Amino acid sequence: MDDASYCATPAPAATEADAGPPFAECVLCREPTEYPESAKGATLCPVCAWQEAGRSACSG
Repeated sequence: MDDASYCATPAPAATEADAGPPFAECVLCREPTEYPESAKGATLCPVCAWQEAGRSACSG
């Protein structure tokens, strides 16, 4: 099997600079969020949003 596409190197993943508009920082960990910088309110990254949901669900 001498198919050149079988061993072809995949294209590099897009970097943060190529990802589109600038994203807002998470208010807890300062990682980029899924929200644009123009988003109002406390923006959380997916990890912090998940942890915050767990805390509020278990708080009684």
